[in-house]
Amino acid sequence: MKDRFASLEGKTILYTGAAGGLGQPTVIEMLGQGARVVVLDNDATKIAALQAAVGNGDAERLVIEKCDLSDLDGLARRLDGLADRVGGFDVVINNAAIYPAKPFEDFTIAEIQMVQRVNVDSGIVCVQAALPHMKRKGWGRIINISSITFSGGWENLTPYVQSKGALIALARSWAREFGKYGITANAVSPGAFPTDAEKIHADPEGYARFVLDHQAIKRRGTPQDMAGVLMFLASEASGFVTGQTINVDGGWVMT
Repeated sequence: MKDRFASLEGKTILYTGAAGGLGQPTVIEMLGQGARVVVLDNDATKIAALQAAVGNGDAERLVIEKCDLSDLDGLARRLDGLADRVGGFDVVINNAAIYPAKPFEDFTIAEIQMVQRVNVDSGIVCVQAALPHMKRKGWGRIINISSITFSGGWENLTPYVQSKGALIALARSWAREFGKYGITANAVSPGAFPTDAEKIHADPEGYARFVLDHQAIKRRGTPQDMAGVLMFLASEASGFVTGQTINVDGGWVMT
């Protein structure tokens, strides 16, 4: 039954990097609750898989835009057109990320700036595009997808960890600044979910053992674990939760 804890009926959700990994199940659940979901992604294979997974009854409320999030000016223009087309965005989920891995001294400034542009700056552009509608409506939800890596650092991932820390800081500053308009802003830090990101590890089985050794819950996380938290934060039920970071990590980090 649709209620304030789940229903997103009539809401328009802007969701970056949502076509694969942890995003696809959340998109399907949001569509099932009556939302329109605007997906920004650039992976044609994952986009096709998402389209195939969405039921016929929900497909008309799925809008997919294949775009390069590192082109910030182009993204801003695309979002202006999309906002006019769909009537504005009620929820923004900043999820897209790249995660090059190598020793810090081997990164060029250009490579570090690229991670910042995709992981952080594109989210800023998305929020700027959504704010006018949210303010007029007196309601909005901003959700930044951070990472467990920010809580403990992570070897060979400095630009990624830096970007995920920036998303937490932005959620807090946006929460403070936009609260008077009925807009909440929070961050979600996923733990070590089995996604494409794990392919950077040379020993997958050893890494899986490492993850379970650190978690209080002795199983790997699933996309549905993330979907439940995102559905809550995007809904009416989370209206008094803002400026927070929620770790969805099986009890790895406890703060």
